[in-house]
Amino acid sequence: MADTPSPAFALTRPAHVASAHLVVQDLDRVVRFYREIIGLSVLESALSGVVLGVAGVPLLTLTTGTTVSRAPRRAAGLFHNAFLVPDRPALAAWLAHAVHAGVQLDGASDHLVSEAIYLSDPEGNGIEIYRDRQPSEWTYHDDGTVEMATERLNLQALYDSAPKQRFEGMAEGTALGHIHLQVGEVAQADAFFRDVLGLKVMARYPGASFFATGGYHHHVAANIWNSRGAQARQTGMTGLADYRLKFNAEGDLQAALAALDRQEIATTRTSEGWSLRDPWGMGLTLLA
Repeated sequence: MADTPSPAFALTRPAHVASAHLVVQDLDRVVRFYREIIGLSVLESALSGVVLGVAGVPLLTLTTGTTVSRAPRRAAGLFHNAFLVPDRPALAAWLAHAVHAGVQLDGASDHLVSEAIYLSDPEGNGIEIYRDRQPSEWTYHDDGTVEMATERLNLQALYDSAPKQRFEGMAEGTALGHIHLQVGEVAQADAFFRDVLGLKVMARYPGASFFATGGYHHHVAANIWNSRGAQARQTGMTGLADYRLKFNAEGDLQAALAALDRQEIATTRTSEGWSLRDPWGMGLTLLA
């Protein structure tokens, strides 16, 4: 029996993104895409929704309803869900699978800390498939931030390195490494993720901040590239309904809850953790 892979560095930090929930119009079509193209497995299924993941670990929930309407491109919401694969061979294997399936890619980048491939699902929800370089290969600045860039990724070389066996789905150990949001104001994102939830700003691009815990390059990012000035999302929109942030340290969770209380941001205790709305109307569950 193969050894269970060690958790990704991203997941061993004080807090990390655990899963996301999208509302879609054509549930069957979108589920089929995440199964056949992305390589996730169906873990739970009902008429109104499906939970997908890897090796029994839930990463993405898809639901629908009779009154769902397509969200405007400029609305606050999801920029992309980022699926972190265990290593470069796994990224190459997914790329070869996508090429053979005729998938249209939106782009590919070398970010110094990672190598990433971008695409969209059938309803326009952004997706990143990426692998991290080892943290020992990253360049940290004196203030603790990390050097990131957007450079060309040689897709041909990556494709040529792919294992020759048939793609059987995402490799065990694949996780939702980070989530990237469209927001109305970057300063508002800084105030929420840094000042309330306690994440550190690890990098900045024009119009974007990248937040993380424990020295990761980013668990959450927020940009205004399409959504400058966007207000809170309306109910019934397609796209990101909610996401889950897991704290590995109970003290960090309690600090975040105390900060939410000081800011008079309402939370509701659920069977999973503490549920709230982020500043852009998306559901967020904090759990330990």
